[in-house]
Amino acid sequence: MTDAATRRRAGRRTFLMLALLFLVPFAAAAWLYYFSAWRPAVAPHGELIDPPRQLPAIALSLPDGGMASPDVLRGSWSLVYLAGRSCAESCTKALAELARVRLALAKDATRVQRVLLHAGECCSPGFPGPGDEDLLVLGATGAEGEAFLALFPPAPYGMDSIYVVDPLGNLMMRHAAAGGAQGLLKDLERLLRLSSIG
Repeated sequence: MTDAATRRRAGRRTFLMLALLFLVPFAAAAWLYYFSAWRPAVAPHGELIDPPRQLPAIALSLPDGGMASPDVLRGSWSLVYLAGRSCAESCTKALAELARVRLALAKDATRVQRVLLHAGECCSPGFPGPGDEDLLVLGATGAEGEAFLALFPPAPYGMDSIYVVDPLGNLMMRHAAAGGAQGLLKDLERLLRLSSIG
C-alpha cells in the first residue's frame, strides 16, 4: 500500500471523526426534543397560581368617583398590589419597586401596567402623586367587589404580594412585594419574550 493511499485513509478517518464530533450532539438534542419526555426546567421566581384564575370583567371605581372599563385588566400585563383601605409605607415602597421593574423593561414597559387595587375608600387626596401618572388606582366595593378580591389568594402572614395578571385577565402568579423585584423582573422578561399577546 502506497503512502498516498495510507494518507487518504487517515484523512477520511479524521474527517469522519470530526463529522461525528459535530453531528452526535445535534442527533442527541433532536432525540431528546422529539422522542423524550424530558424538558429542561425553567423555574419561575414567583409562585404560580395553578390553575390560573379568570378574573371577571367588573366595573371597578376610580379615584375621581368614576368607573373604570370592565376590561381594565385585559389587553396588558398587570402588576397588581392589593391595599386595604389605605396605602401605608409598605404600599408606597412596593409601588416604587413596581415602577423600577416597569422602567427596567425598557421597550416592553408599555406592555405592562401598575395597578393599586383597594377595598373601599383609599388613599389621601392627591394620591397618586407626581411620578405615578402611570399608576392605575382601582377600588373594589360592594358584594361584587368582595367576591373579586376573594379571587386573589391571601399572602403569607405578614407579607404583601404583587400579583401578575395576563392580558386575557387570568390571575397567574404571585411575588413577594418586599425584596422580590429582581425575580419579578426576570419572570416578566421571560413572559413578555414568550408571549404574543399584550
